Amino acid sequence: MSRTATERRRGRGAQHDGPRATFRQLLPFLFEHKRTLVVVAVLSVFGAATSLVQPLLVGQVIEAVQSGGTLGILVWLLIGFVIVSSVISGFQHYLLQRTGTAVVLSSRRKLIARILHLPTSEFDARRTGDLVSRVGTDTTLLYAVLTQGLADAVGSAVLFIGALIAMLVIDPVLLLLIAVVIGVSVVVVVALSGRIRTASTAQQQKVGELASGVERAVGSIRTIRASGATERETAAVSQTADEAYGIGVRIAKISSLVVPVAGIALQLSLIVVLGVGGFRVAAGALSIASLIAFIMFLFLLVMPLATTFGAITSVNQALGALGRIQEVLDLPTETQDDARIAADLPRSAAAPGAAALEFRDVHFRYPDNVVAAREAAARAARELLEDAHLERPETARGDSVLTDAPTPAEVLRGVSFTVPHGARVALVGPSGAGKSTILALVERFYDPTGGSIRVNGHDARTYPRDELRAHFGYVEQDAPTLAGTLADNLRLASPSASDADCERVLRAVNLGDVLERSPLGLQAPVGEDGVMLSGGERQRLAIARALLTDAPILLLDESTSSLDGVNEQRMREAIDAVSTDRTLIVIAHRLSTVVDSDLIIVLQDGEVVGKGTHAELVESTPLYRDLARHQLLA
Repeated sequence: MSRTATERRRGRGAQHDGPRATFRQLLPFLFEHKRTLVVVAVLSVFGAATSLVQPLLVGQVIEAVQSGGTLGILVWLLIGFVIVSSVISGFQHYLLQRTGTAVVLSSRRKLIARILHLPTSEFDARRTGDLVSRVGTDTTLLYAVLTQGLADAVGSAVLFIGALIAMLVIDPVLLLLIAVVIGVSVVVVVALSGRIRTASTAQQQKVGELASGVERAVGSIRTIRASGATERETAAVSQTADEAYGIGVRIAKISSLVVPVAGIALQLSLIVVLGVGGFRVAAGALSIASLIAFIMFLFLLVMPLATTFGAITSVNQALGALGRIQEVLDLPTETQDDARIAADLPRSAAAPGAAALEFRDVHFRYPDNVVAAREAAARAARELLEDAHLERPETARGDSVLTDAPTPAEVLRGVSFTVPHGARVALVGPSGAGKSTILALVERFYDPTGGSIRVNGHDARTYPRDELRAHFGYVEQDAPTLAGTLADNLRLASPSASDADCERVLRAVNLGDVLERSPLGLQAPVGEDGVMLSGGERQRLAIARALLTDAPILLLDESTSSLDGVNEQRMREAIDAVSTDRTLIVIAHRLSTVVDSDLIIVLQDGEVVGKGTHAELVESTPLYRDLARHQLLA
């Protein structure tokens, strides 16, 4: 892949600095484990106290040796405090490791729950791999916050202040010199910490792009190989990995400046203490025992300082990742919207004689974030074709698939129609007419921007989404087959369905041979994305899943598009059998699916241009007549 096209794509991404979190936003994740953190803090204080006592005992031991006195209890006390300090440190380390793991688990649970409840528009506007990266990679960085010094900050503070006071009592002059060295090191670390946070945010974004690129390539591996695009995809994904590596190296360089600061501060401080302190001992202003105690306190002073520097680095990296996590957690969910609507518009009983479904002057346009994402994807696809020196693909009408024209302002414009109970209704029209959008609005993946959709005589927005969707059996145009078994796929919407019910719906859609293909029956695996099934079998499995729910209204989005003539006929017979007591809305692309419908609705450019039976529309609607003549109703 040439650098030109790739750099254009990378350049656009680089313009976005990404979300940044504050330390205050990190606190709720920590406070969920406040009891453990309190225990850690108490242990830190006790550990700091035992550490501060040790230099004092060493000083007394030296003085006792100089005066010729007995050591006795002093040595045993010193050994005891060393052992207690080590035990406290080990137990504290265990608590921090366990709590750090719990923080990661908690953040992942929150993210998973939020992601799976996001509005459909967010999934249309975001890349799957990037969302997966936030759950996996970004949350892992929160672990370092607790395990690298932040949680024992109380003990470190006690140790630092205690050592500072002891050094002030022993020799204020030496302490003043040490304060200058330490002050310079603190200034350096603070100056570098902001750069670490910025670089960490950029790195996590690149890791998200990398996960998205790999997910895209793996999910489309057959198409990529058949198109001879393996090397181009490899180069594109590898370049993203290279860019993530480059940012990681930059973080390593900055961190490499932070880490030695504490060591340099300690070494310089030690040189100052030995030089100036030795001079003061020789002058009689300071005893040897006091100098040794001062040096030990110096180590105790620098230890929490080094821990703090490490914590600053890890916290800044975590805040970069937390910004991406918080961005998702701050997004509204469908359930939040349902709670508000349910409070304002309580559901009432179905009106007598009301239509099963009614569209009243419905207008719809996709949200701006979805439009922007689609236009960005189109630009990227154009650049990929230009980079590969390929011509733009043409549609059947000779129009370029990848045009520079903006997404239309409205996908649906004033759509109105009524579906009676028990009727079979077909939606037909050219590609892009708005047929699938109508079903998406029925399922409330989106809400109309104007007009209303009524179910059983009441506005669909008065129903909680889960309850509304249980009213419909929906089969998408490219319904996915989930990795697992036949039973797993069938019971997705009907977890309590019996084996007999599962087998019944499978045979109803002519999948009895799939049951008999493996001795495992319903427990036969279907492979990743249903790779062990044919395209037609995957589509029929999706229809069987919808039938198993026993929903009163079936929504079929081109459900027979992947079937051959024989299986299509059998599928039609199965649908006829199960739709006796159901309302059926079908998006059709074959004339055979349309002719026996009770009502056919013809759509063009987001508007209804005809309604009626097949015979009526052939006479009254030129578009339908033309589509019927070519047997192409998609």
